[in-house]
Amino acid sequence: MLPDGYEIRSPAFEEVEDVTEMLVATDLADTGTSESDADLIRDQWSSPGFQPSEDAWVVTDPNRAIVAYGSVTPDGEGKIKSWGVVHHDHRGCGLGAALLDRMEARASAHLRGIPAAELHTAVNDADASAAALVRSRGFAHVRTFRHLQIDLASLPLDPGDPPDGIAIGGIEPERDLRRIHAIFVEAFSEEWGYRPITFEEWVGNEVEVPSFDPGLWLLATAGNEAVGALTGVVWGDRGWVGELGVLAPWRGRGIASALLQRAFATFASRGLPRVMLNVDSENSTGAVRLYEGVGMRTVRAWDVYEKRVV
Repeated sequence: MLPDGYEIRSPAFEEVEDVTEMLVATDLADTGTSESDADLIRDQWSSPGFQPSEDAWVVTDPNRAIVAYGSVTPDGEGKIKSWGVVHHDHRGCGLGAALLDRMEARASAHLRGIPAAELHTAVNDADASAAALVRSRGFAHVRTFRHLQIDLASLPLDPGDPPDGIAIGGIEPERDLRRIHAIFVEAFSEEWGYRPITFEEWVGNEVEVPSFDPGLWLLATAGNEAVGALTGVVWGDRGWVGELGVLAPWRGRGIASALLQRAFATFASRGLPRVMLNVDSENSTGAVRLYEGVGMRTVRAWDVYEKRVV
């Protein structure tokens, strides 16, 4: 039960900025930095299968200000991903528990009747109270993801030459989207938690969203063969590397590093001060080492917790 004067409800689309303002303020209080942005929330609310009226909630205080936010996102037939944030000045009064109630109930409705269905929730590793809450509900820690960042001011605009025999360039969506999707399906096939995503679902998540900009996507080719790809997006004042993959037979030749360097130069040419990405800290392909090798550093971490849904 919420304290007197607090209310939980679905957000209106025009409240994206208010939700973002709360997220940024809480990030800054928790970690001194924030990656939250209204463009990111708009993309989430526009993704296939996501209904803000059913899959997202805000909590308002007695002054009607938004002081907490939570959401769930379908991730295939048997999994729901979720996350929630409570403003740092309003913790300890049951708002997080109320959000988690809604997230668990919505996940149960989505996943009812599916064997071994799972609900994942992401918790800022600086929020000890949120971690204690999800553990008390039977969630177990399964993974930690890092947000890595590189500042662009000191980097050269010239990314240098690609490896011998490799060409790196922009994309033509009608020609290249299926080739890029195929690279990612193969390159990510052994990563933790990955499931094969159909081309249509992938397009819905990555292309048919407000922030899609093909000028930020790159394709690496060897002759006529597509061997690596990178997707990029701008959220607010920073660039994000979305997906980066190189086919296994072509790894170890510097293609991934070259794609990153070209992406950094592209983002810098847009006048952006920094680039970020999200990576599994236990990635088996050495991704963390790759990103640190091109100058990126960890600025934040998120712990993923898992619970079976019955």
